[in-house]
Amino acid sequence: MSADVELQNVSVSFGNFYAAKNVSVKIEKGEFFSFLGPSGCGKTTLLRAISGFSEPSDGQILIGNQDMAGIGPNKRPTSLIFQNLALFPLMSVADNIAFSLEVRGTGKVQRRKRADELLELVALSGQGDKKVHELSGGQRQRVAIARALAIEPEVLLLDEPLSALDLKLRQKMRTELREIQKRVGITFIYITHDQGEALTMSDRIAVMNQGELEQIGSCHNVYESPRTPFVATFVGENNAFYGTVSAVDGDMVNVLADGHNFLAKAGDLGEGKKYTFKKDDKVIMFVRPESIFLKDQNNQADNIFTAGFKAIEFEGNLKNIYMSIDGKQNVRCSVSNAVDTTDLSNSKNVELKFSSRDAVVLPVGPLAVD
Repeated sequence: MSADVELQNVSVSFGNFYAAKNVSVKIEKGEFFSFLGPSGCGKTTLLRAISGFSEPSDGQILIGNQDMAGIGPNKRPTSLIFQNLALFPLMSVADNIAFSLEVRGTGKVQRRKRADELLELVALSGQGDKKVHELSGGQRQRVAIARALAIEPEVLLLDEPLSALDLKLRQKMRTELREIQKRVGITFIYITHDQGEALTMSDRIAVMNQGELEQIGSCHNVYESPRTPFVATFVGENNAFYGTVSAVDGDMVNVLADGHNFLAKAGDLGEGKKYTFKKDDKVIMFVRPESIFLKDQNNQADNIFTAGFKAIEFEGNLKNIYMSIDGKQNVRCSVSNAVDTTDLSNSKNVELKFSSRDAVVLPVGPLAVD
């Protein structure tokens, strides 16, 4: 069984400080939803409010259309996986999984049966009699998931559960976690500062900054159509060109930046609306590194410019090429490792190109790196 979760103008304050401010979002039942943002942005605060470990200062939290005000964590249809997993080292794996059932008075035989069912669900059949320390990091992660599912919650809350794992194991667990969510079919609410995790697993993501929601949408929408400079630079890599509007034609904007006149599309505001600009407005044009090509690559593009070569960074399947315009504007493009870059050197200028449809113009605002 699954439930939707709705936050209606939720704020959480500590004195004059707002950890979360006026947050409204509806998470559909059966959805894998992620709150994404840097440390201190308020995402864990919201998770604790949903779980009942803290109360909002203002607003309402509804789970399955029921107001959760005054309902403690043990009475809510939720289960929480902590960042440190909080497994009991002296208990067997099976006893860890069935602990919440023991607290509720479930008999020993039924507890073991349920633990074995969940071990099979998370691909750990036959591991129930082991101690936690005998498992790998990824296996302990799956035990924590199984334990959270033992009470059959309608909503599973996950607070950066993969952060302690190494890179390869994190990547493996992303896939496994998403598969488990599909099998059980309940609502997952995931907290992370790792954009890769959010984009890989989620149906939708909410990007948070300083306690407020900056943007909510599908992974593709948030990546391709960021609504603020913060989202543009926090979710994925981006080249930020500061400039001035020289002309506007419908939703296409000419931007004068670093001595070049670029053509780009106006950013989306959501609900079919676009930002509107006028001549001489100060703006930022964003272009993803993978959307900038070397001029001799076979790609259609209506923006062509020259930059001075600085360095190439090898990243396995990709090569990141770092350049600058007049020693001021840094530019990065990412090309496949199969692209021949042997003729690039520190003494050369590089001709680059990108399509106006791959560039987004937004009003000037703070970047994630600021």
